[in-house]
Amino acid sequence: MNIVEKIFKHIKLVSKHKWVVFKLACKVGIPWRGFMHDWSKFSPEEFFESIKYYNGKKSPIIVCKQKNGYSKAWLHHKGRNKHHPEYWVDWALPQKAIIMPYKYAAEMVCDKMAAGIVYNGKDWKQDTQIKYYMKERETSIVHPQIDKFLLEIFTQVSEQGIEKTLTKKNVREVYDKYCVRMEKLDENKV
Repeated sequence: MNIVEKIFKHIKLVSKHKWVVFKLACKVGIPWRGFMHDWSKFSPEEFFESIKYYNGKKSPIIVCKQKNGYSKAWLHHKGRNKHHPEYWVDWALPQKAIIMPYKYAAEMVCDKMAAGIVYNGKDWKQDTQIKYYMKERETSIVHPQIDKFLLEIFTQVSEQGIEKTLTKKNVREVYDKYCVRMEKLDENKV
């Protein structure tokens, strides 16, 4: 694949992902977060590396990490996008991960769902995200309450589908069930 083709295909993929995130974010009541989602992917720090490692099958960040052991685009991305749990890690704290505020936790759900839908295409099924998250959580650093929130949301999607699960009321209720009390108690609340 030549560079021009990679550029256009990458822009198309990122735009499709952003569109699905936006639609899901509207469903869960955070349209502005959906609109603002992942604009940093068009920054030089992220865009050029993503073009270099674009293959159309998996995230260029994953491809770059597999080849080089790290990704400068990922380091840039996670440090600027609060919907990534890595943004909320503070290695100086006894419990490394901080509880994410609701709007970012809800955006994270939309992001993960959209990534699954876009990357899997017609092979996406209701249980795709819970299966992926069960593998991902083995190496992820997230606050235990956020982990419970994600597990319940993705389990609900696998059992009831997106339409019933990803509603403003339901996502907020699940977040509140696991995170609000903890968030209020957390002295490091941001």
